[in-house]
Amino acid sequence: MKEFVVYTGLRILLFLATLGVVLGGWVLVADEANLLISVVIAFIVSGIGSYYLLERQRTAFATRVEARAERAAAAFEERRAREDATEDVREDAD
Repeated sequence: MKEFVVYTGLRILLFLATLGVVLGGWVLVADEANLLISVVIAFIVSGIGSYYLLERQRTAFATRVEARAERAAAAFEERRAREDATEDVREDAD
């Protein structure tokens, strides 16, 4: 959970910083900025930036998710094996 919060927080922070730079630059050049276009530009630029800048956090998050999925799959297989064993015992009793 910690990795998710860190990665998501950094993505949001990067987006807000990029939005500030885009809006600030646009206002300096044109005296007023189109908010919708600024948000779209900031979204694209921060997405590309996060691919390179947040690779370590993304990898940590992916590793955590993969480990959790493996544990869940192992637990499912264990329950399935127990259920199969219980059914075999019932069939032998009949």
